[in-house]
Amino acid sequence: MTYYEGVKKMEEMGVNDNYIQGWVAGFLNNPEIEEQRITDEWESGYEDGKEHTDANFTNFC
Repeated sequence: MTYYEGVKKMEEMGVNDNYIQGWVAGFLNNPEIEEQRITDEWESGYEDGKEHTDANFTNFC
């Protein structure tokens, strides 16, 4: 999956914004955000983004 395919698919599905932001950060290998700003959605997205997977998108619609 490419970056653009993933983002487009998430936007079309109505995936949670925090998950999308985490997925993008993980996909691009960005460092994690500050601990107080991390949510469960963001953390799940970050892990999935690092794996370049779309398997959990439906869990965050």
